[in-house]
Amino acid sequence: MTLSELPPVLGAAPLPTLPWQITGNHWLALPCIHPADGAIHAVSLLHRGARAAVEFAGSADFLEGTGAPLARPTVAVDGVKVELASGGVAWERALQWLPTFTCQAAEMVVRGTVFAPFGRDADIAGAVYALAFENRGTVTRTVAVGLEGTLGHRQLRVRTPRPAEDAHRVTRAADDVVLLDGAAAPGVCALALAADGAAVVQVHGGSAPSYSITRELTLAPGERAEVAFFLAAGPERDGAEATVGVMRRRGWRALLTATRDALRALEQGTGLDSLDALINRNLLFAYFYSVGRALDDAHFYLVRSRAPWCAWGVTVRDWEALAWTVPAIQLADPALARELILRACEVHGYAPGRGVHYFDGTLFEPGFTLEGAASYAVATERYIRETGDDQIVEEVVLADTLYVSHDEIASRRDTDQPLYRTEVTLDRRPATHPITLHGNAVVAFALDAFGKTLDEEASKEVQDPSAVRAALRRQFAAGTEGKTTFAAATDLKGERTLDDDPVGSALWLPLWEAVDRTDSTYRRTAKRIGSSDRLVVQIARLFGPEASDVLEWLRRAPLGHGLAAEFVDAEGHAISHGGDAALSGLLAYSAWYCVHAHGVRP
Repeated sequence: MTLSELPPVLGAAPLPTLPWQITGNHWLALPCIHPADGAIHAVSLLHRGARAAVEFAGSADFLEGTGAPLARPTVAVDGVKVELASGGVAWERALQWLPTFTCQAAEMVVRGTVFAPFGRDADIAGAVYALAFENRGTVTRTVAVGLEGTLGHRQLRVRTPRPAEDAHRVTRAADDVVLLDGAAAPGVCALALAADGAAVVQVHGGSAPSYSITRELTLAPGERAEVAFFLAAGPERDGAEATVGVMRRRGWRALLTATRDALRALEQGTGLDSLDALINRNLLFAYFYSVGRALDDAHFYLVRSRAPWCAWGVTVRDWEALAWTVPAIQLADPALARELILRACEVHGYAPGRGVHYFDGTLFEPGFTLEGAASYAVATERYIRETGDDQIVEEVVLADTLYVSHDEIASRRDTDQPLYRTEVTLDRRPATHPITLHGNAVVAFALDAFGKTLDEEASKEVQDPSAVRAALRRQFAAGTEGKTTFAAATDLKGERTLDDDPVGSALWLPLWEAVDRTDSTYRRTAKRIGSSDRLVVQIARLFGPEASDVLEWLRRAPLGHGLAAEFVDAEGHAISHGGDAALSGLLAYSAWYCVHAHGVRP
């Protein structure tokens, strides 16, 4: 499929014009850190009551990076202001997630780190901007280092932005704290900023109010000093102020150490540094941008992406949540994966496979998919296999969801064949024919799981999955003997289509144990499908006969500054629909799985 052939629901989604530095934790996302001067242009949070992301920015043009920033570091040496961008800023990503930079300010070497605290003892709705200075001159210098910014825009975003209608407000609180929120009460959230020590604070009003927080240092030749600024979020101004106070008390160095240790524990390895970088970068993007904690209830929620340029926004479909995001998180953090499976059951399990939802479970866009209905059993089976934790099935919310999803699937069975009908494909198109190859392969995998997890009486009603797999062979084989390939869908009345669904592709059949990846019909099907400008198809080719070549292609592909985008060119450059955190999860897991399970090497 080409961009011109996109279904209307997909629409246009241009990539950001800037190579933004990105970081965040489950509470707070920092998707727009300017590569030229380190300025933070936006902060994004999830709000369950609003069913949306709440975003604070310096201006409405924050995605272009042309307007005023929300928070920008400033440096003046002996009273002379120094632009950090003037000498060039060199960026690195510590542990594939912490943006760090080095630049020159007069005779000062400046090193900066932006991070959102993460880890068992650093789980805070906030971020830290730490700056280190080294005087490489021959005379003592006075350095004024600060953080300044403008609150020029606030918005709610499900998929498209809706500007806040009340006035922006910046006020000074006690202990040199600056508060950013809206004038209307009650507000949905607020931000608080403060330095790690005594500072000079200035606040200016207007329609786009601004602030500055400045600390002064004196550095002798060869001397080093460090300064940090804290940014905290709360459901309202008092909560934000309290959180920034906690961050001050804990200290930024302790928070950074805890964060580094926790991120290091998430790292995955394959023995190839460049492939490890691809996997870990996308795994962490999925870990923090496809999973978030709502500021107003502190619960975890699964979303498609918290990146503000992702076309799917913070809506979610159970298939992408449970088959794309959760397996990646399971590699790094099985305990969180377990919690997310149960959370998905709690929030979305009342209507498995019924369509796209707001992240709180409210139906956003109806459209039944077999894969979505099966995704709860699929996620449970994969979790048990990879962690050995079969006690998860004792959780009542999971057991209830598995019964509901089995009943939903059983109601879609054909009257004559052990095959099942769907309404739409995973690519959100009405199914050309209701019996789809990928959907039934996933159902067979789920039926295996139902047979193990439902109680003894209920499991007797579960269709034999081997009968479904045998029916796949009979009903989907197309072509002459010795040259058969798998059709994508059929009506069971003689009509078939070979047009592969890019998202629910036949290329995934080995993952769902419907065929072996060495099967001749499968290999011919994979060659017929070939490469695509859809990244999900390229990822699925890791299970086909050209797996090694595809892994090498992925290893070298620039993607969207190293992150998954739905559409890519022949070299792997992102061309549309970037910032897809769930797709990043699928990329990370699939690359890891093919190396470790199938022994594929680039």
